[in-house]
Amino acid sequence: MKRTTKGVLCSLLAATLLAGCGGNNGGNAGNANSTTGNNTVSPEAKSVTLKMFIAMPRFKEHFDKYIADFVAKEKADKNIDVSVQLEMPTADNASQILKTRLASNDAPDIFAIHAVNEIPSYYKAGYLEDLSDQPFVGKLLDSVRPSVTTADGKIVALPMETLSWGYLYNKKIFTDLGLTPPTTLTEMKAVVEKMKANNITPFVLSYKESWIPQLVIPLTIGAMVKSKDPDFVSKMNKDEGSFMEMKSAIFDIFDLINANGTTKATEVGGDDGAAAFAAGKGAMWLQGPWYAETILKSNPDMDFGVAPLPVNDDPKATVINMSASTSLAVSSTSKNKEVALDFVNYVLDDQATNAFFQALKFNPVSTIHTYESYPWVDDALVYVKEGKSVQDPAIPPSVKDEVGKGLQAYYAGQMSQDDVLKALDKVWKSYNKVNK
Repeated sequence: MKRTTKGVLCSLLAATLLAGCGGNNGGNAGNANSTTGNNTVSPEAKSVTLKMFIAMPRFKEHFDKYIADFVAKEKADKNIDVSVQLEMPTADNASQILKTRLASNDAPDIFAIHAVNEIPSYYKAGYLEDLSDQPFVGKLLDSVRPSVTTADGKIVALPMETLSWGYLYNKKIFTDLGLTPPTTLTEMKAVVEKMKANNITPFVLSYKESWIPQLVIPLTIGAMVKSKDPDFVSKMNKDEGSFMEMKSAIFDIFDLINANGTTKATEVGGDDGAAAFAAGKGAMWLQGPWYAETILKSNPDMDFGVAPLPVNDDPKATVINMSASTSLAVSSTSKNKEVALDFVNYVLDDQATNAFFQALKFNPVSTIHTYESYPWVDDALVYVKEGKSVQDPAIPPSVKDEVGKGLQAYYAGQMSQDDVLKALDKVWKSYNKVNK
């Protein structure tokens, strides 16, 4: 997911001095008190500025609070004054900004990356600290741990978002019209027609941010890998495949959505799309449950579900996409590695993590996450338990970037279907040349 950049600086500085005894912590300022006569003198606190890069601006309020709690804890436990510079660009250009920083030796201490799509290349480039021996690792669910594990067995990030997704639908509208989520493209067309007959707009469209229209690609490729072409990604990695093989699967559903959606799609971003969906301006939205918190902030009573997107008339191709996306990594070149590692471990702190993840509306990723799952998670799990799911296909980030731009241009009538697909083939081949 990629969005337009806007950096946000958040400086949080603990001001309280701690008095009392404590052991020396590695290179930290000594925690043992010194005495002069009857006066106890507290040691001077060590000061650290920690830079974080997390492209999730809609969660700024939650991260600000959690970081403030961490700052206070680090002061109390280790007598370290931590200032945090938190940059939260939208995702459209975040990946490119981060790559530029890393390549120019201006790496944030902690940064968010996509587990499936970005860990392999970032690890190969030497940007990721090995976190295998960190305390949080033993708390990860067995089903989640592989998503942040490299081919040679190292754990290099802490997973935050695990996803089971397809598209979102308004349960009340479906129930009122006597509808159930369709299992084929033909059934989806019938659902669309019944909604239109009842003066309901079938889809919310929000293409201002290029990462949103590109969502149709992992859903489509996943569907075809599951049902018809299990070797598609492997063939593309060997320059032996082509997106032309996916033409009908991609554009039959994408065209149906575009022809039956809200207006001015290229002027509507994710947050506005969430507000429109929450207000019932469209019954379905090509989007994932990572927008749950934003939707419910607009309409706390909103009853929505998650369903797999049909791309053709083969029910076996109608599957839930399962993935781990946003994950926190520590820069291998960080000069504040100790504090950076402390924060990453604090994300799965035994006392604090449940409230944090629940506020974000994220799925549990740890054995210590004890909060109840959400209704939309249960919706997706019904399909998963029936075998109607697929692991998120490993599509190069550069290809996803090109997909988003290409589909924006296609929607605007500036590119043909073949133009988009040829551009994707070209970008994937370029990726292969660099990453052989």
